[in-house]
Amino acid sequence: MGYEPLVNQNPLRVLKLGAESSRQMGLVMARAGVGKTALLVQIALDSILGGKRVIHVSLGESIDKTLAWYDDVIQFILQEYSVDRPHELVDMVKQHRMLMTFKESAFSCARLEERLNDLVHQDIFKPACLVVDGFDFESADRKELEDIKELMNRMGLHAWFSAVSHRQDQRVSEAGVPAPCHSVDDLFENVILLIPEENNIQLDIVKSSVGLDSVAGSLNLDPTTMMIKKA
Repeated sequence: MGYEPLVNQNPLRVLKLGAESSRQMGLVMARAGVGKTALLVQIALDSILGGKRVIHVSLGESIDKTLAWYDDVIQFILQEYSVDRPHELVDMVKQHRMLMTFKESAFSCARLEERLNDLVHQDIFKPACLVVDGFDFESADRKELEDIKELMNRMGLHAWFSAVSHRQDQRVSEAGVPAPCHSVDDLFENVILLIPEENNIQLDIVKSSVGLDSVAGSLNLDPTTMMIKKA
């Protein structure tokens, strides 16, 4: 069964994620608890519904907690849209998604490359998209991120990361990317800041591979459902 209608109706289409984003890196930033994981899961599901395979890496979180996010988003999709055979969608997501967990201190580009190579070379799972939730940008150096970007290029993957920002740290790059990612923002083609408002969470897209004029102020996150919606 094809899921093109779901893909085409996804508000994320404004970012034009897909084949053109291969080998690019994206970043989602917000203060703790604002919605980074919810957004990453929806980005991952957008790739999955487009027929691509995704590896979701959770650092410092259990697989059960990550699975719960996927279950919640999938249930919302099934309630909001007419899906003829919902069990087929659920099965397809399971077949196109692989979850990994690392302790934060154990994660490195070398460990990631080893795991990915094992999966690909043994013909177990060949991803097109990588999601890394919980990467420690405060402790990581630039070389580590450069190595990951090079790995993404070699393997033909596009990747999305989450990062925690802090209200008290006022450092910011010229592009508008706050600390702790202000000094590495050039490694990311797409950067989204989640800005909590009174009845809304704004997706402030400060870097976009398709140009800021076409995406500025176009998306929000519903604070009740944590689902992306058009502004």
